[in-house]
Amino acid sequence: MAGFWGRRKREDEALAAQDADLARRAEQALVAADERIRTTADELAFAQAELGDSLTADLDNALRSVRTHLGEAFQLHQLNHDEIPDTVEELRTRNARIMQLCEWAESLLDEKTGELAETVAKVRRAPEIIAQVRRDAEALASRIPQARSTIDRLSSRYSETAMRRIASSGDEAEQLLAFATHGADVSERRRAARQNEEANLALETATEAVRRAGAMLDAVEDFEIQALRAESTLADVVADSRADILAARNAPQTPEVAKATGELEAALLALTPSGTRNDPFAELTQLRGANTALDEAIAKAQYRAQNPLPSLEHVQHALDDADRQLGVARGLIAGHRGWIGADARTRLAEAERLRIDVPNLLPAEDTREQALSSARRVALLASEALQLAQRDIDSSRPQNQGWGNDVYGGGRRGMGGGDIMGGVLGGLVIGSMLDGFFD
Repeated sequence: MAGFWGRRKREDEALAAQDADLARRAEQALVAADERIRTTADELAFAQAELGDSLTADLDNALRSVRTHLGEAFQLHQLNHDEIPDTVEELRTRNARIMQLCEWAESLLDEKTGELAETVAKVRRAPEIIAQVRRDAEALASRIPQARSTIDRLSSRYSETAMRRIASSGDEAEQLLAFATHGADVSERRRAARQNEEANLALETATEAVRRAGAMLDAVEDFEIQALRAESTLADVVADSRADILAARNAPQTPEVAKATGELEAALLALTPSGTRNDPFAELTQLRGANTALDEAIAKAQYRAQNPLPSLEHVQHALDDADRQLGVARGLIAGHRGWIGADARTRLAEAERLRIDVPNLLPAEDTREQALSSARRVALLASEALQLAQRDIDSSRPQNQGWGNDVYGGGRRGMGGGDIMGGVLGGLVIGSMLDGFFD
């Protein structure tokens, strides 16, 4: 007994030490959070003077929220030290809440001050960024004559539909660069007037305009390479398509194969004659789609030749057999609810769930095999549910009871026993065997 009380005393002392440490850390966290609010408020004041209210609104809102919630922490701390005695649990709960609020406040202020620091750095680098915008705009402007020359040269080779994506790239790039230069000038004037919010907005739009102009000029240079690749690929697809049309003659002649072959032949005939302007991108897309459709039709026809589609009568026969087995299993389980375990009920529920989906799969040829498989699966699950239910009934039925029991020298359960269920199961097995003749 002395050992028990000694261990209990040590546990109480350890818990008291933990509570004391939690109280000390909560007080330190509260002091640190209060100091963090003060320093962050100073940072916000300097940032507002440099950036304006709009760019510092996020930190301002965060600071207001922190002050509101930290008021709760101070109130909890005050409750810990008032004249009303508190329980250990109350003190522990309050200190834990104080720690939570202080950690949240520190985390939120860290996030918002970090974002503000990036904005401040960007504003302070504004002269450098403006200079870079002007250098980039000048360099891109020197590429515009070459881009226009490339567009004129490519227009003689490719159709208007193909050239639509780059036809006006030179003019649009020139407009964007003029806008970027103007934005840089506006940013400088606004910055000189200490309108930093407007200065930042003008600088961001100028930077984006330069980026878009560069992307347009790059697209002109990339277009020629992409078009040459499309023409090369188109030639390969043409050769492959002609080979597929020849192969289609040896494939099973289904309506899908005939239709896909005709569409591929039409796509080949629709190709632009050599020496005239064309759109290799559109032609490649159209021909590739027709080629893929023929490949899929041939593959489907060959699969169907090797795996004949089951008839509606065959699937309906399997479904009828499944319904019979479901009916027997459902009736047996419903009549012995108190004796049937989870295994039998689970298989019956799964069988009934699958049975609901079979009629939707039956009409379409693409899903008829799945309908047959599902019907057979329903029959199997129903058969398993029946066997498991009979096992549960046999294990739950009292022994030495009824006609033909051991007391009367039989050893068989007679009516209502295993012989009847054996006949039912035997009939189901025979039904499944007969179903195989229809495969």
